[in-house]
Amino acid sequence: MREIRIAKVVINCCVGESGDKLTKAAKVLEDLSGQKPVFSRARYTVRTFGIKRNEKISCHVTIRGEKASDILERALKVKEMELKKKNFSQTGNFGFGIQEHIDLGIKYDPYTGIFGMDFYIVLERPGERVSRRKRNQCRVGNHQKITKEEA
Repeated sequence: MREIRIAKVVINCCVGESGDKLTKAAKVLEDLSGQKPVFSRARYTVRTFGIKRNEKISCHVTIRGEKASDILERALKVKEMELKKKNFSQTGNFGFGIQEHIDLGIKYDPYTGIFGMDFYIVLERPGERVSRRKRNQCRVGNHQKITKEEA
């Protein structure tokens, strides 16, 4: 009952500009996950970076289930199975980034180029759904929550 499992893995690839480069990054995420990525927009204009408000600047994909653990295993091999203490949050979730997507086992394509990406992993215990369900919603006790040390 108290075993920890992976709820979801979110992979974010921020390009910083819209257009051809962003569509190439979306193609990389689609090849990696097998799912269609979602585009994120800029919150506000930053003139020094040349970003306009509501311009598409990044894409991300959320992966759950068995595929999430497979992709996480490949990503941790790139990091040599070691993460820093500051990568873990107080709620037991953690995240890290990689510099090149070709380290994950995707074949290099000169047309696409090389993209870095961030991985965010959300952990949970069985019974976490009671805090999110629509009917008969309740709080999750401290005994059931994941701490930084347990992750």
